[in-house]
Amino acid sequence: MQAKEKVDVVSLKQFTDEEKIFLIKELGYQTDGTYALDKKGEKIKDKYIDIPIKLSRMLILPGSSLLLDDNELSVTLYLKEYGDPFE
Repeated sequence: MQAKEKVDVVSLKQFTDEEKIFLIKELGYQTDGTYALDKKGEKIKDKYIDIPIKLSRMLILPGSSLLLDDNELSVTLYLKEYGDPFE
């Protein structure tokens, strides 16, 4: 049995707005300073709960570049679909 690689976790809540904007741009997205935007300038909606993703509530789980809203339902549905990245 192989040991799993340790995952470093960093809370985006500790990031400044400037750092979040840099991260979003590095992932190929855009922002208007409040919301995450796609390449066409449209607000990116959480895949699971269909609400626009605000920088202040943005969540990216380890091993993913999918932007989520930081709420229990969205995280639970993500984990159900992709599995727990911490296991």
